[in-house]
Amino acid sequence: MILFWLEIVLLTYFIYVALYTLIFAIAGRLYKPPALASTVPKKSKFAVFIPAYKEDGVILQVAEDATHQTYPSDLYDVIVIADSLKSSTIEKLNALPVKVFEVTFEKSTKVKALNKALEHFKGAYHYGVIIDADNLMDKNFIHHLNNLHSQGFQAIQGRRAAKNKESSLALLDGLSEEINNYILGKGSTALGLSSALKGSGMSFNYSLLYEQLKEMSSVGGFDRELELRLVNKGSRVLYASQVIVYDERVESSEVFENQRKRWISSQYYYLKQYFFSGIGAFFKGRMAFFNSTILRNIQLPRLLNLGLLVAFTALSILGSLWFPTLHIIWVTVTVLTFLGTLLAIPNEYYGKPLIYAMLKLPGIFIKMFLLLFKLRGANKKFIHTPHSSSSNNNSN
Repeated sequence: MILFWLEIVLLTYFIYVALYTLIFAIAGRLYKPPALASTVPKKSKFAVFIPAYKEDGVILQVAEDATHQTYPSDLYDVIVIADSLKSSTIEKLNALPVKVFEVTFEKSTKVKALNKALEHFKGAYHYGVIIDADNLMDKNFIHHLNNLHSQGFQAIQGRRAAKNKESSLALLDGLSEEINNYILGKGSTALGLSSALKGSGMSFNYSLLYEQLKEMSSVGGFDRELELRLVNKGSRVLYASQVIVYDERVESSEVFENQRKRWISSQYYYLKQYFFSGIGAFFKGRMAFFNSTILRNIQLPRLLNLGLLVAFTALSILGSLWFPTLHIIWVTVTVLTFLGTLLAIPNEYYGKPLIYAMLKLPGIFIKMFLLLFKLRGANKKFIHTPHSSSSNNNSN
């Protein structure tokens, strides 16, 4: 009897995962990019913030590339927030047409760096853009943002596309990002909810960003908290697929594990922090906040869901040889979950490289499963993701 009810609980969870994945993936397929206005009444001034913590290897090219936008150069500034950069790097940055804002902290975090910069440049810009130190903006990035902001959108998440796909791990990492783009970005926007924030490739009304960020002291997952604060205040994040930033995908297993450890830890930290307010939002009909706080965060990472679902389905089928089980339902749930996942994979990813890369999935699943037992304290310390290069420039 205990095993039966345990199976019911597990099955209920995976039915939820299957339905969520399928519904949001279908919505993502039906998503239409927000229309760009044919005439834009004015060109606003933008600050492009690039937090750079020990990013000497990539920041020079990224900063230089960021100055090559189609948007008028006198209406945007590239601001490198230099934290623990080498003096030689600072010197080279000062030779570029960018602003260098140096910060020093006993314990560095992205939120601290951004808050210092936002306070220093307050009042000088209409909108604040945040990109990572390895990001390369599409040449029309700010041009499109200005168009959308002029239509009244106050918070925008652009598409983070893979800059590198050479290794199997980088390909799978890029694929994971694109699936998130469909489900958490396109799907959420198409359903009238709020897109998830990704930590970079995003733009906000400057005052809105300043007011929300100054109340934050996040160590990990600042983008999650920022999104929840914005949605709680009534501002929904728009996902704009034509606003593109190219992001470096991880190629090292160690970096991959540290990154996922940080992400998983922050996910469940904010689930705990906002659980009761999220449940309350459901009964008040505030579905955008309920989705961002509960429906998204209560799920395990996608690969873990898929791996565990396959395992439980196989056990159910095997068990049906000796006693009655719900194996037909398990098989149906598995099919629906994989269907939803497949719908969220962009056509460009299908091919031999993906097949070869998928051979690594069992090993990655095991590593991610073990990470669930190593999360203690992970959200209380800054886990830096190092970047190697920015050589694959897709922005022009």
